[in-house]
Amino acid sequence: MIFSSLLFLFSFLPFVILGNYLWRNRSWQNVLLFIASLIFYAWGEKEKVFVMLASILLNYFIGRGIEGSISTKRKLYLTIGIVVNLLVLVYFKYAEFFVKNINVLLEGLNLNSVEGLKYEKLPIGISFYTFQSISYLIDVYRKEVKAQKNFIRLGLYIAFFPQLIAGPIVRYKEISYQLLNRRHKLLRFNSGIRRFLNGLGKKVLLANPIAYVVDEIYSLPPDQITFSMAWVAVIGYALQLYFDFSGYSDMAIGLGRMFGFKLPENFNFPYLSRSIKEFWTRWHITLSVWFRDYLYIPLGGNRGSYSKTLRNLLTVFFVTGLWHGASWSYVGWGLSHGFFIILEKVGFDKVLRKLPNFVQIFYTLLVLLLSFVVFRLEDWGNALIVHQTMLGFGVMESNYTLSMFMNPYNYILFIIGIIACGPILKVLKVNQKSKLFIWSSSIGYLIVFVLCLFELVNNTYNPFIYFRF
Repeated sequence: MIFSSLLFLFSFLPFVILGNYLWRNRSWQNVLLFIASLIFYAWGEKEKVFVMLASILLNYFIGRGIEGSISTKRKLYLTIGIVVNLLVLVYFKYAEFFVKNINVLLEGLNLNSVEGLKYEKLPIGISFYTFQSISYLIDVYRKEVKAQKNFIRLGLYIAFFPQLIAGPIVRYKEISYQLLNRRHKLLRFNSGIRRFLNGLGKKVLLANPIAYVVDEIYSLPPDQITFSMAWVAVIGYALQLYFDFSGYSDMAIGLGRMFGFKLPENFNFPYLSRSIKEFWTRWHITLSVWFRDYLYIPLGGNRGSYSKTLRNLLTVFFVTGLWHGASWSYVGWGLSHGFFIILEKVGFDKVLRKLPNFVQIFYTLLVLLLSFVVFRLEDWGNALIVHQTMLGFGVMESNYTLSMFMNPYNYILFIIGIIACGPILKVLKVNQKSKLFIWSSSIGYLIVFVLCLFELVNNTYNPFIYFRF
C-alpha cells in the first residue's frame, strides 16, 4: 500500500484517523496504530511482515538485556543485536550480490561457481527499520535512553506506518516521549493535512509525469541518446528523485502530525547547496545524521590524523553507496561523493568560498547530475557513454529526437519543478501567517488534492524510487 493510492486515501487512512480520535486512551491508540501499521505493511509484503515482527521482538529483548546486564554482558548483548540485525539485512539485500561476485572470482580461478541458491525478495523498507533498530540498541547501550519495556510502544516506534517504508529515519529518543505524551491539537492536525497534501502534490503532479519522460529516454540504447536528450533526462531524474523522496517525507511528516507525532525533517532545499558537503546536510538528513553518529564518529571522525579522517570519510560513503543498493554502481556513486567531499576538505572549499554563489551551486549541481547518471543507469559502461554525450563528445546522430519525448506540457512541468526546488515563499517574502495567505493556500491545497485524484484515477504510473532501498 502506498500513500499516493486511492485505497490508502479513502479506505485505510480515514478508518485509522477515526479510530485514533475516538479512542482517547493513549495506550489503546498505540495498539491501534501498531496493528494498523502491521496491516499497512502486510498489504503489499504479505508474509514479510513476520520478518519485521521478528526484528521488533529481537530488539525488544536485546534492548532490555543491555539495560539489565552488568557492563561486560551489555557489550555482548549489543554485539549480538547489531550482528543479527545486519545479518538479516545482508541476507535479504546483499546475498545475491555477494554470491555473484564470489562466482566471478571463482571463475577467474577456474573453480566451480556457487549454483542453485534461491534469493528472497527484498522486504520493502528493511534498510530503514533495521537502521532505526540499531540506533535504538546503541542509544540504550550509551545510556542515552531507557530500554522500552512495553512491546507495543517499541513495535510502534519501529513499525509506525508513516515512516516505515522510506523514512525519515527516526531516533528513539526523538519519539520516546511522544509515544505516551503526544497531544492532539486541531492546529497540528491541520498543518499535518497541509504537509501531506504538499508531499502528495510533489509526488503525483511532478515526480510521476517527469519520471515517465525520464524512463522513456533512458530506455533507449545509450548510443541513441543525444546531447539534449541526455541533459533533459538527467535533469528530469534529479527532479524525480527530489520530488519523489521529499514528497514521501512530506507525506510521512504530515501523517505523523495528524496522529500527534513530530517526525524529523529530511530535506532542506538540497539543490541550492554550494558544495557536496553541504548537499549531504540538506539531502536525506536523517540518513546523514545516522551515519555521522553511528559510523563516522565511532570510527574516529576527524579526531585522528588527517589520513584517518579521509579514510573514515571514504568508509562512510562506501557504506552509503552500498546502503542504496547491492551493486558496484551504487558503491561507485557513493565513493564519488566521498571523493568530492575529501577534495573540498583538503582545500577546494576555500577556493569555492571565494567564488560567487551561483558558481558554487553550479559546481555542486554538475557533480550531482553526473553522479545521478550512474545512480540511474546502474551500469558503468552505459553511464560513460551518456557522460561523454553530456560533455559533447558522444552521439552525433540518432534515430530519435527530443521532441519525441517532450511536449509543451512537459516543458512546463520541468520549469515548475526547477522553481519548486527553492524556497519560493521566502524569496517572494510571503507572509504565511496572514489571513489572505491562509485562505488562499487552503483553496490551493484543495485544488492540488482534486488534481491528484484526477491523476490517480486516470494514470496507473505511480512508482516510489526509495521503496527499493
